[in-house]
Amino acid sequence: MLELFKNLFSDLTGGKPAAQFEPTDYRLAAAALLVHACAVDGHIDGAERERLREILQARFGLDAEDTAALVDEATQAENEAVDLYRFTSQLNRSLDEDGRRRVVEMMWEIVYADGRANEFEDNLLWRAADLLGISSRDRIALRQRVGGQRSGDADA
Repeated sequence: MLELFKNLFSDLTGGKPAAQFEPTDYRLAAAALLVHACAVDGHIDGAERERLREILQARFGLDAEDTAALVDEATQAENEAVDLYRFTSQLNRSLDEDGRRRVVEMMWEIVYADGRANEFEDNLLWRAADLLGISSRDRIALRQRVGGQRSGDADA
């Protein structure tokens, strides 16, 4: 079955081998949280998809092919996960506080890709930030900064 998926992905990428991100790679954990932020409200729109690719490519210095592979692997990991702990614990082991704060900021960027945050997204960010050891003060400041940039309303 796994070979079938590998062949399918190979066909979709023109036969080029996909980048492999180790399960312990903090980029995979961060990307899975971002994928979860995209989907937590029940649908993923084009703006969220595009913003996800932009963030991963820019923040992790990936090319388009590696970005697509990371999104695919992160989506699979997120679909298999039962909670956020799998990803936040990996990030806690791999990143310092500034790195974990950047992950929360990236999550807010995904949330505000459509210009607004809903209660599901707010709750996700509260839980993720808490598990990452990011203070409420920092989480709210990041929200205001990102929300203000994306929507023009610092309190959105």
